[in-house]
Amino acid sequence: MATAETANLGAPHPPKEEAIKVFGEIEADLKKTLLHMKHTYHKHEPEYFAAVQKLSDADLTAFTSSDLTQVRVGISAYGLHLFGKLRIPAMPDSGPAYIHFRAFVGGDGHNEPGVASLHSIHTEDKEEPDGGRAYRAIFTKEDPLEWFDT
Repeated sequence: MATAETANLGAPHPPKEEAIKVFGEIEADLKKTLLHMKHTYHKHEPEYFAAVQKLSDADLTAFTSSDLTQVRVGISAYGLHLFGKLRIPAMPDSGPAYIHFRAFVGGDGHNEPGVASLHSIHTEDKEEPDGGRAYRAIFTKEDPLEWFDT
């Protein structure tokens, strides 16, 4: 399995043609998975999606490739790992309004054709200074797009 240590993750940059192509290949699965996660977490850990809980499913998934604001690419022996920062258009840019996703393209992504697949949507479970926990799946514009496995 690729890790942050075994796959050199490139610098964040605006999406280029190849990243937009990968996004197009995973878009339907990304939307379906995002809705499933929102509804599942609402039952057990509603804090993850608290920032977007009032949005309708249609508003939450109204994003397109033009809402893909930033990507990072890592290369491993298995293929390409594309990390994306995607803006939810129904949310104000000033607050939590972004999801971070990870896609995978098998092969080397250039000479050996591969099919893009959604790997995961980032969720964060962080210990707070007071000993409590903070949960979120919706990030801010300032939150860095970093390697994640979940």
